[in-house]
Amino acid sequence: MPQALKIDFVSDIACPWCAIGLSSLQRALSNLGDTVDADIVLHPFELNPQMGPGGEAIVDYLGKKYGRTPAQIAETQAMIRERGASVGFAFGERKYVYNTFDAHRLLHWARIDGKQLPLKLALLRAYHSDGKDPSDHEVLLEAAQSVGLDATAARRVLDSDAYADEVRDEERDYQQMGIQSVPSIIFNDRYLVTGGQPVEAFEQAIRQILAEG
Repeated sequence: MPQALKIDFVSDIACPWCAIGLSSLQRALSNLGDTVDADIVLHPFELNPQMGPGGEAIVDYLGKKYGRTPAQIAETQAMIRERGASVGFAFGERKYVYNTFDAHRLLHWARIDGKQLPLKLALLRAYHSDGKDPSDHEVLLEAAQSVGLDATAARRVLDSDAYADEVRDEERDYQQMGIQSVPSIIFNDRYLVTGGQPVEAFEQAIRQILAEG
């Protein structure tokens, strides 16, 4: 009989390591097969909450935030593409960084409708694979429709401030818990794993958590 496993995945669409981590986690769960019955719930975290409309060139953004040179950024992106490919996530060329607050509001709504994980994957691909702007409502609507969500209802969410308070409350709650980087993955409300871990690391962690009951 499969063991239940609660997984709270705190992440941002703008974070490439979140795309790697989620893909790696899903592969680990697939490898574990029917030994585990996992329930993945996604929670918001914003890497650049002050980002304005239109975003900012990634070279400028990372240069200011981390002091990285264009050559260092290109080297890191090449490494990220390689890590992504190893877990089945294809990174394209990302030239800009964008605000993701509206995307998080839409993901909160999608959780209520039972389509949160498919929407998250669609948004990660839209930004990291296709270089689309996840603050653009048309991009968000396209992603919502692609996973079977109602476009009219999705537009109502985006055209209002629906779930803004809920998203901010969740962000604050996880920050108060000490979450300062993403992805942060919490298993059964007790065990924290951070970063875009390899598949084997997630498998080992999950086996250990299940063994401890």
